Amino acid sequence: MKKENMAMLCDFYEFTMSNGYFKNGFYKKNVYFDVFFRKVPDNGGFAIMAGLEQAIEYIRELHFEDEDIEYLKSKGIFDEQFLEYLRNFKFSGDVYAIPEGTPIFPNEPVMTIKAPAIEAQLVETFLLLTINHQTLIATKANRIVRAAQGRAVLEFGSRRAQGANAAVDGARAAYIGGCKGTACTLTDELYGVPAGGTMAHSWVQMFNSEYDAFKTYCEMYPDNPTLLVDTYNTLKSGVPNAIKVFKEVLLPQGKTKCAIRLDSGDISYLSKKARKMLDDAGLTECTITASNALDEYLIRDLMMQGAQVDTFGVGERLITSSSSPVFGGVYKLVAVENDGGEIVPKIKVSENTTKITNPHFKKVYRYFDKDSGKAIADELCIYDEVVDDSKPRTIFDPNAVWKTKMLDNYTAKELLVPIFKNGKCVYESPSIEEIATYCREQIDLLWDEVKRFENPHNYYVDLSKKLYDIKALLLNIYEK
Repeated sequence: MKKENMAMLCDFYEFTMSNGYFKNGFYKKNVYFDVFFRKVPDNGGFAIMAGLEQAIEYIRELHFEDEDIEYLKSKGIFDEQFLEYLRNFKFSGDVYAIPEGTPIFPNEPVMTIKAPAIEAQLVETFLLLTINHQTLIATKANRIVRAAQGRAVLEFGSRRAQGANAAVDGARAAYIGGCKGTACTLTDELYGVPAGGTMAHSWVQMFNSEYDAFKTYCEMYPDNPTLLVDTYNTLKSGVPNAIKVFKEVLLPQGKTKCAIRLDSGDISYLSKKARKMLDDAGLTECTITASNALDEYLIRDLMMQGAQVDTFGVGERLITSSSSPVFGGVYKLVAVENDGGEIVPKIKVSENTTKITNPHFKKVYRYFDKDSGKAIADELCIYDEVVDDSKPRTIFDPNAVWKTKMLDNYTAKELLVPIFKNGKCVYESPSIEEIATYCREQIDLLWDEVKRFENPHNYYVDLSKKLYDIKALLLNIYEK
C-alpha cells in the first residue's frame, strides 16, 4: 500500500540538530541508532514486534515537498544550503530489523539504523511512532487471545481508537497478535485482515418488532448470520425470537450455521442459559459471541466460570491497550564512524541504571534448546562476532555476572535481518497471514512460564563477553 509522504511528521528538534550537523560537516558521517524498549506493557513476559511494513513504506516515500521547504524557511533559523539539501533528500542508509510477529524482549535492538547523521536523525520520530503503536497493540491482542484459550477473538475497536490511523493500523497489529478478524473495513481493504459484522441495536430498534428485525436480516443474509439478542430482554425475547427466525428462515434452506451476540449483562450467566435454550431447540451449531468492554482478565474469568462463549469481540481495551497504553520504545545513538571508517561505540550514561544504553553496532542471537525447541535466551553481540552453535557457549547475566549457563545442545538464530542496504529495500514483506502464522509459531517456542500474565519468568537478554567489556570500559571512562 502506498502511503502519503510523512516527512514532516517529525519532532522539530530533529531539524534543528540536522541543521547543526550540516553546518558542522557531520551530515556525511555514518552513525548507528538502535530502537529498543525497556519494559513490557502490563508487566508481561514479552512483546510482539509489529509495524515494520509501515516503517518500510515511510522510508521508501521519504522526501520533502516544496511547501515543506518553504515552511522551514519561514522559521528563519535554517541555513539555506541545509534547506537545499533537504530539497534533494533521499534515505541512503542501511536498516536492520527483527521481523514482525517475533517475540521481543527489553533492552535488545529491534531495529538498527546505519545512515549519515541527518538521515538517521530525521527518521526517528516516525519509526518510533509506528513501531511503538503497533507493537503495543499486537502485544495486548496476544494476551487477550491467550486468555480465550482457543476461542476466536475479533477486534471491535475502531470507534474507540485514538485517531483514524490508530484504528486502521491497530487492527492490523491485532491480527498479527492473534485476532481472527476486525470490524474495520479499511484494514481489510488495505491489508487483507478479514472484516466482518452484522448489526447494531439500532437495526433492531428500527423495526416494529425484534422478530421482524431478525427475520428481515436472516432473509437478506442467510449465510451464517449473527443476531444481537440483548436490545430488549435477552432471555425472554432476544434468544426466543432468534430461535424462531433461525427455524423459520434458515433451516428450510438447509442452513444450520448461525450465531447470537451478547453485548450486555452477566455474560457468563446469559451464555449458559442461552446455550441450553439453543441446544434444546436443536440449534447445536449456533454459536455465541460476547462483547462489551472485555479484556484478558475478564475473558479469563469467564472461561473459569464455564461461560458458553465461542467468540469474543474486544474493542476499547484492546485498540487503546487501556491498562498499559504506552509502549516505551526509544531511539538511541550507539556508534559513529570516524574519518577512517572505524566504528566507534557510544554510550548514554544515567544515574538511573535502567537508562544506561548498550553501546556499539550489534547483532541479536536467539538460542533454542534442541531437545524441546524452546527459546533459552537472547544474546547481544558485536556486529563482527559469529556464534558457532556446533560448539559450547557460556552466556551470563550482565546484571549478575556470576550467573552463567553453558549451552551445548542448542541452535542459534540471528534475529536482525537486512531491510535496507544503501537506501534500497532488500526485504520482501510477508503477507499479513504469513506474519500472523509466524507469530503463533514463535510464541509456541516460549516456555509457559514466560507467558504468564502475573509474575512471568524473566527471559534473559545477555551481553557477549566482548560487548560487556566494551560497555564496562565506556562506563569507567565516563564515571571519572
